[in-house]
Amino acid sequence: MPEKISPGMQQYLDIKKDYPDAFLLFRMGDFYELFYDDAVNAAQILELTLTSRNKNSEHPVPMAGVPHHAVQDYIDQLISQGYKVAVADQIEDPKKAVGIVKRAVTQVITPGTAVDFSDRSENNFLVAIDQTKNQFALAYMDLSTGEFKVTELTDFSGVVGEIASLKAREVVVGYTLTSTQARVLSQQLNLLISEQLDCEIPTLIHLSALTALENQVASKLLTYVKRTQMRDLSHVQEVEHYAIKDFLQMDFATKSSLELTANKREGKKHGTLYWLLDATKTAMGTRMLRAWIERPLIHAEAINTRAEITQIFIDHFFERSDLIESLKGVYDLERLASRVSFGKAVPVDFLQLSHSLSHVPSIRKILENMDQPILSALTERLDAIPELTALIDSAIQESAARTITEGGIIKTGYNAQLDTYREALENGSSWIAKLEADEKEKTGISTLRIDYNRKDGYYFHITQSQLSSVPEHFFRKATLKNSERYGSKELSEIEEIMLEAKEKSSALEYDLFLAVRSQTEQYISRLQAVAKVIAELDCLQSFSEIAEKKGYIRPKLTPNGQEVNIKNGRHAVVEAVMGAQEYVPNDIIFDEKTNIQLITGPNMSGKSTYMRQFALTVIMAQIGAFVPAEIAELPIFDAIFTRIGASDNLIAGESTFMVEMSEANRAITQATKHSLIIFDELGRGTATYDGMALAQAIIEFVHDHIQAKTLFATHYHELTTLDQELSALTNVHVATLEEKGNVTFLHKITAGPADKSYGIHVAKIAGLPEKLLERADIILQKLENRPVSAKKLDNHDEQLSLFDFDENSTAIVEKLKSVNMDNMTAREALNFLWDLKELL
Repeated sequence: MPEKISPGMQQYLDIKKDYPDAFLLFRMGDFYELFYDDAVNAAQILELTLTSRNKNSEHPVPMAGVPHHAVQDYIDQLISQGYKVAVADQIEDPKKAVGIVKRAVTQVITPGTAVDFSDRSENNFLVAIDQTKNQFALAYMDLSTGEFKVTELTDFSGVVGEIASLKAREVVVGYTLTSTQARVLSQQLNLLISEQLDCEIPTLIHLSALTALENQVASKLLTYVKRTQMRDLSHVQEVEHYAIKDFLQMDFATKSSLELTANKREGKKHGTLYWLLDATKTAMGTRMLRAWIERPLIHAEAINTRAEITQIFIDHFFERSDLIESLKGVYDLERLASRVSFGKAVPVDFLQLSHSLSHVPSIRKILENMDQPILSALTERLDAIPELTALIDSAIQESAARTITEGGIIKTGYNAQLDTYREALENGSSWIAKLEADEKEKTGISTLRIDYNRKDGYYFHITQSQLSSVPEHFFRKATLKNSERYGSKELSEIEEIMLEAKEKSSALEYDLFLAVRSQTEQYISRLQAVAKVIAELDCLQSFSEIAEKKGYIRPKLTPNGQEVNIKNGRHAVVEAVMGAQEYVPNDIIFDEKTNIQLITGPNMSGKSTYMRQFALTVIMAQIGAFVPAEIAELPIFDAIFTRIGASDNLIAGESTFMVEMSEANRAITQATKHSLIIFDELGRGTATYDGMALAQAIIEFVHDHIQAKTLFATHYHELTTLDQELSALTNVHVATLEEKGNVTFLHKITAGPADKSYGIHVAKIAGLPEKLLERADIILQKLENRPVSAKKLDNHDEQLSLFDFDENSTAIVEKLKSVNMDNMTAREALNFLWDLKELL
């Protein structure tokens, strides 16, 4: 006979079947409970005590619980590890329930929809992807700020790169993934994959600027968010189309190798361009700065506007100082607006809103005092929203607690009925004091006092020694060891008035607070608009502060030019880490006739730093920042392609060489004459001559067909002769100083090819054993006596010879040619080998 299931457990099972992929937190009294596998798994992940329901049953149900007041901490732990959590709350008052209390899921929290974070400066993007034929669309949303954007992409690798750049933790897929796509998303990118195949609300997205596929993926994302959050999300902004081609294009490998926003060692901010340029004062500015670095501009007017404002802030030191102080008083308006929309805003959030908006007029005044026409567009958008400030200032008590159910939130004078209740409470206190004094006098009990607790309410406290003096109109409420508690008719009447006033006062305050929260919702779009202006000002003041502190200069951009003229340029991040005194600056010069620099020189000498320096200078210039150089004249680039450093992509099953070739292919197929290509040691992932042949062929292809500005570092010294045949290629090398067998790397780029690689000297610096180094030197000398000539591979079918034979080897060659190997016996073959040995 099957075991009978209680109504409560049946309710749990009915809800759980709709959320099989989530931990279900089921509210029961003061706890959220988990059952069955959820309880077993959560107990292990969250280190909870695992108990069981119906312990004496044949099949006890595993159970674990967390207190309701601490549930958010446990939810955060589950979300941080990539799980979904469905929260089932009691949706009716237990006191009024007939039978079992009604419960329902009120929110599903996922890694991509979480809005409560410890780090408020980071975005948390939820991404959705969809596909039709060979075209992809990607939409992303940050529920904590309301940002909502969509784009189209031509291939899945572009989708992967965009998701990686957004640092998303969850992807909503609107189509059936292939097994390879699913593996890349779940294993390579470590994403939680959620499906949303149907589209519930297409009518909400009607912008003509969107393609049909963009409309579809944005609608599916919005559908998923509505279904999981189960509330009206008034802070979600209207979806905005963006195109990858409207920004300086960089794939994820390029951003990673240049360490723009995350360092390669730990994936953290320290030691990145983001870290270097971040002198922002607001969370909104910090997020915008990261977005600017991820997507540099390609339109000269927009770049120059940022640079011009940066220069104005540098020139107006005192005004900038005042601006910084005002920005410090601005809280995260975007996140505060989202808390209002989510119904999570507490009194302190409104006080922060008011405090932030109170700084807007002073910020506006500072900009006006600079008297610069270019600032007027920003000034006009600085909306202080005085109506909202007036509402908050009149309604919310400055000393209000975070809780919203126990009163003390609303100011006196805001609501007449609330003031009446408060007056009754104040009068009640004076009535209590008068009654206590009167009864002391009448009874002669000097120690008599009136106290209060939740169980007994108001009572007269009388010690054992005074019990004989208790008057007849007192009635006993409770007996303690050394005292008694009494009541009276008059005390009960006062208590009733006070408790009614207290209860009604708290309830009214709660309703008034909800009304303020509801009224604030109508200002959300204005809050988001002013937040964007403040974030922009914050980024630009950050640029000016860093430029002034580091001695950076404003670059000169030549949109229609091709020349590069950087004098005494530096790698901004390396210089910041090393210190300006130790860093060796370098010129980077490309005249009109030069497109390719072939860079030779030893490892550890600074080739990679020189190349990264160029890329970072371009990126800094095109986000509108100043750059580390004495002179910087640059064209505007449309893309940067890099292949720097060796790395296997083990999850995707790709070797170092395969990764090299894939990244080289992206550059060759996508670059234009306005792109920047950086290749470091391309071809080293395969055999020497294969690598050399490919490197030369790639150089020739870039030279003849693409004509992009290219830095190509190589250890193949044979390639340095290419400058005789390729007119737009020039050789440069890293200078070295050699004295008495010791080598010093000068980290200075000099014209011409390097004459040595100094690999053994690098090994010596690394501390390899002396005997090993001596042996390597002997082997090197032998190898250097057998030079391999480099020539342009006009016949691409020709394989370079592994050995150069001299005339003494002719007899061996002739003997090998004369033998028919197919007809030889084993004995004959062995004798033949002996004959060859004799000849050798």
